[in-house]
Amino acid sequence: MAKVKVGIIGGSGLGAALLGEGGGQPQDIDTPFGKPSDVIIETQWHGMPVALLSRHGPGHRLGPSAINYRANMYALKALGCTHVIASGAVGSLRHEIQPKHLVIPDQIIDKTYRRVGTFYEEFFAAHVEMASPFCPVLRQHLLACADAVPTTVHDSGTYVCMEGPAFSTRAESEMHRGWGGDLIGMTAMPEAKLAREAEIAYALVCLPSDYDCWRPHPLDLGKHELLKEIIDNLTDATANALTLIKAALERFDEIADTPSPAHTAMELGIWTDRDTIPATTWEHLAALISKYRP
Repeated sequence: MAKVKVGIIGGSGLGAALLGEGGGQPQDIDTPFGKPSDVIIETQWHGMPVALLSRHGPGHRLGPSAINYRANMYALKALGCTHVIASGAVGSLRHEIQPKHLVIPDQIIDKTYRRVGTFYEEFFAAHVEMASPFCPVLRQHLLACADAVPTTVHDSGTYVCMEGPAFSTRAESEMHRGWGGDLIGMTAMPEAKLAREAEIAYALVCLPSDYDCWRPHPLDLGKHELLKEIIDNLTDATANALTLIKAALERFDEIADTPSPAHTAMELGIWTDRDTIPATTWEHLAALISKYRP
């Protein structure tokens, strides 16, 4: 079996559930791009090396635009992660995608504008292929494990990533539906782009907590009751996502020897003449690009 290590990006509850009684080794990492959202916990699940990262930090203190996505992905790469399974709450833009379901999206529309979306711009010109923003091998593996989950797992979907932190207006929600969006969220970008630049196979498990505002909420629910319903939906969806991720980890040997297109994404991605890139740059970004140094 090929040497693999799986990064898991999600909330603190997901990490605690995977750690169980075995505990883990915390890694407090510095990167060329600053500190990750939180310490990364290295552990194992059924013999599979795993690195757990809370995207929003301790106590969910980081909003979507304040997350240091570059530091998060660089740190996981530096720890040897070859794959990342991320999870995130979303709103549904389609009747058939119900709260408590899970979705394994295959496309993204990026509406973010406040976040740095590349590791390389200040160092050299780099362009990676993003036609398929999620690893097809890892996506299919998650879908193959869907039989472990007591809910519907949708096998595709377009995730619209908005800047936030405010939610959409109704007009925006209808526009996103008109664009072909199926889900609305705030965290998949630039996370997916950076994973590709880091040559990490990346897939996302989406947790619909409610319908976005294109669909009116029930008139008999006050705002407090509505919030409670959304939180309850997210709790159930999180439990379903945990079941799916655990099953995927337990069966990871099924894809461990299958190459991902992401693992060679930078082979043709560096457009600058490599002989003109300073040695200090190669050393600065060694965890990402050392194998391409001339």
